[in-house]
Amino acid sequence: MANNDSGSKNPATQVVTGGRRKIWTGAVVNPPVWRGSTHLYDNVAHLREGLKSNDDGKFFYGRRGSPTQWSLADALTEMEPGAAGTMLYPSGVAAISCSLLAVLQPGDELLLTDSSYDPSRSFADTFLKRMGVTARYYDPMIGSDIAGLFSAKTKAVLMESPGSLSFEVQDVPAICKAAHAAGLVTLLDNTWATSRFFPALEHGVDIAITAATKYIVGHSDVMMGAVTTHDGYWTHLRRTAQQLGQVVSPDDAYLAARGLRTLEVRLRQHEASALKIAHWLKQRPEVGLVLHPALPDCPGHKIWKRDFTGSSGLFSFELKDGDNQSRAAFIDALTLFGIGYSWGGFESLALPVDPGKHRTATEWTASGTLVRLHIGLEDPDDLIADLAKAFEHYHSAKS
Repeated sequence: MANNDSGSKNPATQVVTGGRRKIWTGAVVNPPVWRGSTHLYDNVAHLREGLKSNDDGKFFYGRRGSPTQWSLADALTEMEPGAAGTMLYPSGVAAISCSLLAVLQPGDELLLTDSSYDPSRSFADTFLKRMGVTARYYDPMIGSDIAGLFSAKTKAVLMESPGSLSFEVQDVPAICKAAHAAGLVTLLDNTWATSRFFPALEHGVDIAITAATKYIVGHSDVMMGAVTTHDGYWTHLRRTAQQLGQVVSPDDAYLAARGLRTLEVRLRQHEASALKIAHWLKQRPEVGLVLHPALPDCPGHKIWKRDFTGSSGLFSFELKDGDNQSRAAFIDALTLFGIGYSWGGFESLALPVDPGKHRTATEWTASGTLVRLHIGLEDPDDLIADLAKAFEHYHSAKS
């Protein structure tokens, strides 16, 4: 759905009001859940008329959605200045994969940041390889020098900023400027910041990808991806998604829209709590690097300070003298942090991560072991007490 009359609303207001036009909601506050595969026509002439349009708001068949999905897409489009529309997908990985399929053809080359999300690397190195697309990886801190990597076959650049394990913040505007000068498509996995803290299209990105599973949904109960783009790629992105049969259920769309309404207050709490805990960790003798984009030691911090309007709850830190066993003892001792993949929900999570296993263009040089934390909505002092107790188990495992 094309951008509508969002005007100059503050982004905090947009997450509350977006997608709640009367065409979607009727007389109630929230868009109802429209379940249905078959959409009925009045007569044959009406049926044939339906073939002439491929826009949200026009009933056709359940795979193209209903007001429940259209209103969510509408809201996400409003949040991205300059956007023409948003497509919804059943997972973040589906959103990444389908976006790449929309812009790549056999014989093309794709450049990916070396800090890419592992499923992005896997898709590039296996599926895209089978269809004749070459994947090459670049240093996430390369900036405008990425122009030196372009070849006659390079078609697209897939960025992720910050990286979801090692948190390098890329110079997205500089990369996009170089890519556009060479006629390339730029894509960004913007899940960490969302458009709330980093409006990607305003910074030169052509296709902004979000694993809505994380902060948009916010409650760890729905899988969803969203891709927002401008007029240059909207029609082709939409048609590709439809040809691949991509659709989300109206129930999931309803839950995602419900989560979206509290995005502002949740992100601000995630931000405040994560910063408090990151600063506390920096004072611990057991901790080396604290890879949080809002802290000066994080690669690309100056870029984060220049381009972002906030930080979320996900970051990593280094246990500088530990090994895998003591790291496991630390994580296992946590009681308020769950051990699980994903992030962005109300609950805190901890994972052992090893960025070096996923590097091909750069070398991971940290000497200690890395723990990734997602700081949820619990009281940060309780989380700090839990971490402090876990350090006791860490010392016991080391000795």
